[in-house]
Amino acid sequence: MQALTIPRYCSDLLKELGKESTAILDYWMEHMVDEVNGGFHGSVDNLNNPDSGAPKGIVLNSRILWTFSLAYNRTNNESYRRLAERAFNYMLDQFADHEYGGVYWSVNSGGSVLESRKQIYGQAFCIYGMTEYYKATGSITALHFSKDLFGRIEKNSFDEKAGGYFEAFDRKWRALDDQRLSEKDENEKKTMNTHLHIIEAYANLYGVWKHPLVYDRIVHLLDTFRMHFIDAKTHHLRLFMDENWNSKSSLVSYGHDIEASWLLLDCARAINNESYQNLFIQLSLPMLSAAMEGLDADGGLWYEYDVAKKMLVKEKHSWPQAEALVAFANAWQLTGDEKWLVQLNRTWEFIKKNLKDVRGEWFWGINGDKSIMQKEKAGFWKCPYHNYRACGEVMNRIQIGKQ
Repeated sequence: MQALTIPRYCSDLLKELGKESTAILDYWMEHMVDEVNGGFHGSVDNLNNPDSGAPKGIVLNSRILWTFSLAYNRTNNESYRRLAERAFNYMLDQFADHEYGGVYWSVNSGGSVLESRKQIYGQAFCIYGMTEYYKATGSITALHFSKDLFGRIEKNSFDEKAGGYFEAFDRKWRALDDQRLSEKDENEKKTMNTHLHIIEAYANLYGVWKHPLVYDRIVHLLDTFRMHFIDAKTHHLRLFMDENWNSKSSLVSYGHDIEASWLLLDCARAINNESYQNLFIQLSLPMLSAAMEGLDADGGLWYEYDVAKKMLVKEKHSWPQAEALVAFANAWQLTGDEKWLVQLNRTWEFIKKNLKDVRGEWFWGINGDKSIMQKEKAGFWKCPYHNYRACGEVMNRIQIGKQ
């Protein structure tokens, strides 16, 4: 990668992102620890009030584990390691299915199993968190758990006939009729979202365990995105597919488009495969350009667009804005074109003006009229993963450019 010189105005951006990354961690340490029932609260509202009865999900806990493990890896701050350890122990004690393997989808506020289904999206995020914890602590238990999850995903979810991965199973790893990740999703057997986070998890696993099958599956997933999920004409992602890779949705997710534009390239880099790196370098900017069809004049990214209905979902969720920051930094690295840094700053200004709460963390999002969406600030889906990762990724990428 070529050495780049950044404009002086980016020095303020770097300082602000450094402060914000610390503030995000501080918020979660102050407001999310459940001292009564163990682990972390299942939900905290916009006024920072915890919901003592909210269920606790594997996605939330895996993302907390990943975030604080990564924070410790970056800073050697013992308070971050202790919080990662809290998440790790809670997941082993409450989420791990010691009889049938894998992790449960959710537990109730007291830690008893609530939903025992084995959603592959959740299994993947558990690998992502556990492998980062292994990097932080050298925990052999975390590494073995990650390897075991990989084996179970491959045994039960991988489609030997058509490729890719099926979505969901019951506790005993039997296929379910209802495959949906959430109520808003289509009930289809293969989804872009799950595949994106399987490859993310496998790339992190490969960083600590150079098993040839992990390598092969990352290659397979990169091919799967190239052949099936990335529309060759529009460069938008196809979101929902049947088992034979027929598209079953007309939705465009601008946030996933913009996230995949940089994340798939990073996964190709994780296996140090030059041909796949070159391929996804070529795909990165067209995917980013497609995502920018959802970019508003204020610097914020709209949520979704239904092509068939010609209907824009007039919401700006926080996580796509975070992913946009990384995508713009990535585009600048690839091209050296300052326009991407200008756009990065515009989106950061949008975040500061509309999403950052003076009480800490980021709101879920805003509506089309700029009003705050009345959804939890932290919870089953709202985690420190997107915004903390974005702060660090942008800082790292710009610092590389300064060398």
